[in-house]
Amino acid sequence: MTPVIRPRRSVLYMPGSNLKAMEKARSLPCDAVILDLEDAVAPDQKEFARAQVIETVKAGGFGKREVIIRVNGLVTPYGRADIAAAATVGAHGVLVPKVDSAAEVMQASSLLAEAGAPPELALWAMIETPGGIFNLREIAGAGGRLAVLVMGTNDLVKEMHGLHVPDRAPLVPLLSLAVLAARGAGLSIIDGVYNDIQNEDGFHAVCTQGRAIGFDGKTLIHPNQIRAANMVFSPAAAEVAEARKIISAFELPENKGKGAIKVDGKMVELLHAEIARRLVHLADAISALETP
Repeated sequence: MTPVIRPRRSVLYMPGSNLKAMEKARSLPCDAVILDLEDAVAPDQKEFARAQVIETVKAGGFGKREVIIRVNGLVTPYGRADIAAAATVGAHGVLVPKVDSAAEVMQASSLLAEAGAPPELALWAMIETPGGIFNLREIAGAGGRLAVLVMGTNDLVKEMHGLHVPDRAPLVPLLSLAVLAARGAGLSIIDGVYNDIQNEDGFHAVCTQGRAIGFDGKTLIHPNQIRAANMVFSPAAAEVAEARKIISAFELPENKGKGAIKVDGKMVELLHAEIARRLVHLADAISALETP
């Protein structure tokens, strides 16, 4: 069967208190937009931002972009009301921050169901605390509506009392562990943000690193990061062409049932055919997303 793949190369945060920014997101070439009620909104603006985000989502106009609402944490005075408000307005998903345990995932799923959320409304969970890292396997396997993990690298560095360094060396083991947990549970996973919005080379480097680790895409804090994220997390034309050649070779009558064959002088196995099919499905999904 053809796997269902949704491109999430570029996932742009927009503050829920900034109507102009949210309206701009309707025309930006990002794969997904996160309308934020948490970090980007001051405490005295929480209820105003919630109402504004709900009306923005109801109004639609986001085209093929995935629309996610980041709520406040369930332990805050705003979290439950955020989830109740977001459940039935037409968003594709609800992002819960600072998830520490599988129990929190199940609680959020239950709250969405109680609020009347349709079955297709997905739950996204942010991994940005020591507890979240140590409980990754259980969180990823919690089930329910959980579909995507999102790394909160700024909060992780803060909680570790660490430093932001160009190669992210202190974070790489944690990022790899998170990708392993997500893949083991069949989830999508998005890399954390990059803070220096003027540093194009640095941003390109961490996107390349993130793709090498296995992330599906990158969360972004500025529209000028979209183009590079889309480029890095898209299969190159040469990759797609090679993948199609591998698939075609394994489908030849003389290669049916073989576990390994030679393609262009290289030995390839069935696992390479599986990788090739996923890459082609992703390329096709990106093409469909970008077709007006």
